[in-house]
Amino acid sequence: MMRRDEHITHSAEETIALGRELAPTLKSARLVLLRGDLGAGKTTLVKGIAEGLHAASQEDVTSPTFTLIHEYRGPEVKIYHVDLYRIDTPRELDTVGLDELLSESGNLVLIEWGEKFSRFQRERDVEIRIERIGEQERR
Repeated sequence: MMRRDEHITHSAEETIALGRELAPTLKSARLVLLRGDLGAGKTTLVKGIAEGLHAASQEDVTSPTFTLIHEYRGPEVKIYHVDLYRIDTPRELDTVGLDELLSESGNLVLIEWGEKFSRFQRERDVEIRIERIGEQERR
């Protein structure tokens, strides 16, 4: 059965703190889909996850919209933060090299906009949906 947890955060700081709290539970995952509209807080959550896994400080985590992939190395896990917003076709996706990242043990691949490709819906271990419910509030 799918576990569903719901959290409400009231600021970017609380979203980062939630990421830190979730980090240990994601350590054994391989593929995490991060869903939410532009500006919902996906990268903000990754800041906390990266801190929680001692892979990067929140200041070092930025959106990979133009570079597609950012890598953060922690003592136990390597985090790959991927943004597929600008990738539209399976052919373009093939050039990103995600299969290699997903096949290596000890990698945690966090994908923004992965829902654009049905294979990631099937292959995901965890899906985190972020919804804007107010100026600062997120669900």
